[in-house]
Amino acid sequence: MKIKLDRTMCDGFGLCAKHAPAYFPLDDWGYASLEGDGTVAAADQDAVKRALLDCPVHAIIEMRERTRTAAG
Repeated sequence: MKIKLDRTMCDGFGLCAKHAPAYFPLDDWGYASLEGDGTVAAADQDAVKRALLDCPVHAIIEMRERTRTAAG
């Protein structure tokens, strides 16, 4: 699982940090940032998905892998 955080959408509710603090530390003003490159370890996926689903402004986005199709 890979995610990204749109900091321009974040309103500082802090629910993401409550569910997955290792991935969403809060800055001095209470806004989330994304720790690391967005790759979520298998053991942490439930907590990060809960953070994604609970974000009231949908600032956390799950990145889907593209699948290639055969040309022809």
